Amino acid sequence: MVTIYDIAKHSGYSIATVSKALNNKGVSEKAKKKILASVKELGYTPNSSARTLATNKSWMIGVVFGETLGIGIAHPFFSEVIEAFKRHAELYGYDLLFVSRHMGLQQETYKHLLHRGVDGIIVIQAFGEDELSGVSQPIPTVYIDRPTNKPGSVHSDNKAGSLLAVKHFVENGHTKIAHIMGDPENFAGRERLNGFKEAMELHDLPIQENYIVNGGFYGYAGGREAMIRLLSLKERPTAVYVAGDEMAIAAMKVTKEWGLRVPEDISFIGFDDVKLAQHVDPPLTTIKQDKELIGQQSAILLLDKINNKDKTTAVDRKVIPVSLVKRESVYSLK
Repeated sequence: MVTIYDIAKHSGYSIATVSKALNNKGVSEKAKKKILASVKELGYTPNSSARTLATNKSWMIGVVFGETLGIGIAHPFFSEVIEAFKRHAELYGYDLLFVSRHMGLQQETYKHLLHRGVDGIIVIQAFGEDELSGVSQPIPTVYIDRPTNKPGSVHSDNKAGSLLAVKHFVENGHTKIAHIMGDPENFAGRERLNGFKEAMELHDLPIQENYIVNGGFYGYAGGREAMIRLLSLKERPTAVYVAGDEMAIAAMKVTKEWGLRVPEDISFIGFDDVKLAQHVDPPLTTIKQDKELIGQQSAILLLDKINNKDKTTAVDRKVIPVSLVKRESVYSLK
């Protein structure tokens, strides 16, 4: 099997120079051209162990889920984000190491990843306080879907999404607007709730406390239970803004089970734009999170932190724009 040492001997350059050329770092075009020619001529395929020795990297990124539903990557939002992250990381030769979801966001998780020698960590949907702190050997870390006190986070503009949702309802003549929120322990849930309240005030609409219901951690069951509470009110809302598509789909289903029409009797707007949203009846109007961009920007930020450990990263927090996707779940009262 051809090794990096063979490439060095064939090209006439040192192992260190060959390693830099293979990783696109700091070598002249002349050296790079000659080394790549040797790679092609000898049919070299990078060996992970040799590459680790040559670069002092494991070329491994740890993936940690800190979500409460316990379904991890099976959640449609997370699965699309991590797939986008994976595609971008693979372009730079990185593999992913998924930590058991049962480990959660604990000190033991960090120690496990430290033992495995990962170059960086991506934490997805962390709840509560950051427990990966107070360690003597920090690993470059980026959080998806929540900001932290430490540098490195990527999340959607949740508040802007709420403003778009309420505005769309108002443009269609709705004033009795309810909100099924995500659990306030979650950053996105809090931000979407704050955005909802801000939007209602912006349009001079009253905020009825019984119109704000906690749907929990973005699951189907939570959306169903929250909607039953709204349907049980003496004066029902004509429109419901739901903090997650899975909850919104459940809310629409239970509304129809109660003999009401969607959207004629009650309109709905979700948040996420998961693939299923366009296939339900009626197709769900929703706030689209750019999952591809979230994954890509998370990878770029983490790789920048990995490659510049001793430097301050230029951008430590990235807020990804959202957009309104109009479908058929909002009825015009005008």
